[in-house]
Amino acid sequence: MALAVPPWSGVAAQSQGSERREAPKSAERPVSPEARRAAQLDQLFERLGNSGDAAEAAGIARLIERQWLRSGSDTADLLMSRALVAARSGNPPLAIELLDRVVVIEAGWAEAWAKRATLFGMLGDRRQAILDLQQAIAREPRHYEAWTALGRLFEVDEEKVLALRAYRQALAVHPHLEAVKAAVERLAPDVDGRDI
Repeated sequence: MALAVPPWSGVAAQSQGSERREAPKSAERPVSPEARRAAQLDQLFERLGNSGDAAEAAGIARLIERQWLRSGSDTADLLMSRALVAARSGNPPLAIELLDRVVVIEAGWAEAWAKRATLFGMLGDRRQAILDLQQAIAREPRHYEAWTALGRLFEVDEEKVLALRAYRQALAVHPHLEAVKAAVERLAPDVDGRDI
């Protein structure tokens, strides 16, 4: 005769030789700040791609750009902020020097490459600007600003095929870039051919 065990006793009841086992609790892993940031960016890019109008897209783009300005390294973020101040103060060489250090500390930070590319472009070094933009895009393929800047540089160099490709990549991510749409409309007939 089996003994009845009250359910509140904490002892698992046994019935005819079979045991009841609790399923092991899955250990919840804490989400790293990098993973959380990546997930937020993914959501923002999805919203941007599905945005209904230019005003909504502009608001989402501002949120994305704020995220881009954070590297996850306090040192790199401080150097970036100082580089931006130097650039605004009319000292691009100092800004580039600071960003040189940033890309060593945080080589995977797309925005550091993109900002340095902008400065090289301001100084007329299109070759280095293109190289830095390609580095930015390699790290963040959705960097619509880098794609747009790359398109402009290619267009200046009369590389219409490459310019059009870059502009289309920018629009694939951010469909409400009016100046980029105009550039595509301007270049497409020459590159893709005209309808007869």
